[in-house]
Amino acid sequence: MQDIEKIYQEYASAVYKYIFCLTKNEDLSEEITQETFVRAVKEIKKFKGECKISVWLCQIAKHIYFKTLKEKKKYQEVQIQEYSDLLFENDTIEDLYCKNEEKLEIFRKIQRLDEKTKNVMYLKIAGDLTFKEIGEIMNQSENWARVTFYRGKQKIKEEKQ
Repeated sequence: MQDIEKIYQEYASAVYKYIFCLTKNEDLSEEITQETFVRAVKEIKKFKGECKISVWLCQIAKHIYFKTLKEKKKYQEVQIQEYSDLLFENDTIEDLYCKNEEKLEIFRKIQRLDEKTKNVMYLKIAGDLTFKEIGEIMNQSENWARVTFYRGKQKIKEEKQ
């Protein structure tokens, strides 16, 4: 039981931050974080040590999140900070529609990236986390997070051309 408490103390914050980036909802993030550790306690025998425990916990949290979305059939719109500056009060309906279509296209392109790059992109864009925080969540270095984000941006730009 001591080990479970230690794992919770060490990784609860990282799991919460990861889920908050996906949900943008404090209450739901807290609920999913708690459910993650409940499920981890039940499934600890299945953990084979093939990956870091934080990655395993984040995967459990992600599955709970998607299950929650499926059950509620409620998807939250993710906002890109870069585009919020583009929305001016004098924009016409046509301008807003075009900007929304461009935003949707960027998210479609992000979805086609590999899993790690996709997660880094979402954590940075939607979660507004620092590269250091992203590195901690993904159990990588700050520099790895920065390079992965940059390469993801490059792949999206290449697709645009």
